[in-house]
Amino acid sequence: MGAEIVGAAGTSSNAARADARSERRGGLARRERGLGRRGWVARRSGARARETTTRTRAFEGKDAAEVGRAFEPKYVRKPVPVYVMLPLNVVTNDGEVNDPEALERGLRALSEIGVEGVMIDVWWGIVERDGPRKYDWAAYREVMDMIKDAGLKVQAVMSFHACGANVGDVVEIPLPDWVLEAGKKDPDLFFTDQYGYRNPECISLWADNAATLAGRTPLNTYKDFMISFRNTFKAELGTTLTEIAVGCGPCGELRYPAYPENRFAQKASQWRFPGIGEFQCYDQRSLLSLSRAASEAGHIEWGGSGPHDTGGYNNLPFETGFFRYDGGSWDSEYGSFFLSWYSSELVNHGDRMLEMTKRVFDRRGVTLAIKCAGVHWWYNVRSHAAELTAGYFNTRAGEFVPERDGYAPIVRVCKKHGARLNFTCVEMHDSDHPWYCYCGPEGLLRQIRSACARFDVPFAGENALCRFDQAAYDKIIKNCAGEGNDEEMWREGTMVPPMACFTFLRFNAELFSPFAFESFRVFVQRMRDETGLIDTSIGDTSDEEASTEDVEEISSESRVQLGL
Repeated sequence: MGAEIVGAAGTSSNAARADARSERRGGLARRERGLGRRGWVARRSGARARETTTRTRAFEGKDAAEVGRAFEPKYVRKPVPVYVMLPLNVVTNDGEVNDPEALERGLRALSEIGVEGVMIDVWWGIVERDGPRKYDWAAYREVMDMIKDAGLKVQAVMSFHACGANVGDVVEIPLPDWVLEAGKKDPDLFFTDQYGYRNPECISLWADNAATLAGRTPLNTYKDFMISFRNTFKAELGTTLTEIAVGCGPCGELRYPAYPENRFAQKASQWRFPGIGEFQCYDQRSLLSLSRAASEAGHIEWGGSGPHDTGGYNNLPFETGFFRYDGGSWDSEYGSFFLSWYSSELVNHGDRMLEMTKRVFDRRGVTLAIKCAGVHWWYNVRSHAAELTAGYFNTRAGEFVPERDGYAPIVRVCKKHGARLNFTCVEMHDSDHPWYCYCGPEGLLRQIRSACARFDVPFAGENALCRFDQAAYDKIIKNCAGEGNDEEMWREGTMVPPMACFTFLRFNAELFSPFAFESFRVFVQRMRDETGLIDTSIGDTSDEEASTEDVEEISSESRVQLGL
């Protein structure tokens, strides 16, 4: 039906089209500043009588073509740029580019449809696989040159974790062998659950300053890795290479490995959705930290171990004493103490990682970023059980524990270091998930975006699952566009601003199939048309502001969505 409307409009005369545009944009101009999902605003320059006079004078003596160009929209705020995640194994475990011809074709295809750039995992387990300080950047150099030749930008993720233990991990890329060997000598190098299972996906945050990696601490090892990366790609920093996201835990996210779908240890008791997960604080260093915190709190009896009534990876909240909705131990003096300690240890780790990254890339023209996990299951129950085990003390008000915003401390760390916060779930509806899991991806996304808005921290989004359906695209566009144009309401957190960028998961064979790629092309076009702030006012064509830039004709798909 929308196509028929557009086609009918094409048969109208030039004068009729101009009149229709004038009436339509005049209506837009009379609207208030906040326009919801469309993100459009019209500027007015004085009283209506003066505006009418200005219009008349502006077009005196000009032909129809000049008048038509005056009605073409201009950006007051640029659209949200679209990036695409490259394959996890774009560089193989042996340090070779995986199918370079297909990669080059895909990069050029993305560039041609208007994609801004790509995101790439820079795997510690690949680059430093041959031994401490033995870096092999050859394959990444080749990929970087391909990206640059295609005219795309790069978001580089410093991936200090293993691949293969989480949802969507289709390949296995372990930590370097020499790191795993160090873990055999010092088992407390890895996160440990209540059963004694040590997770080799990433190094425990409690070992950040332990000199167990060939005489270096993990923090020093990460720093040396990033310095080598900086020196290797110094020519691209600030031009092709525009963002550095530092991995702070499993999946590169600032969280605990509380819900691993582990492929490294098949016999381990591992997680399945929608299990609540488990606390990961049973290595000796974490228990020492807990003991000290309990002593300082005046309750040494709280420092011996984690909570005893939390169930296992696949329990549901109401099956446990700690997480049950009413009367659970989370809502007690002890629960508040433990969860505050557990979450603050995670926040402090993120602070250390960003501080180190900022020192390495200071004044290099790149944006820094960290990523939080989209733990949306059990979000709509009071205890937020799955978020608690992941390290986010985010709960509704209980009898003892007040309502907590578990993400505000992380956002404050981002603000401190001038970093962007990356988050997922952008394509999700609450109704996408079974009702009995009490999932709330929409509420979770809004909560974190509101926190970022209050602290003036740029927010970047990703989709959690690889989808090419219209419902997912519509949701992404709506979320990316933000709400209105009232900066004061943004700062209050009552409305959310547009996203800084959006990264689509993922570059794969399915994306480049004819149907999927055409739908993705339309999506990229709509992101350009529907997420920018458009100036639809009519002014003197000889006095155009320097802050605006010309925009191509709005696509027919976007006109249907916007009701134009």
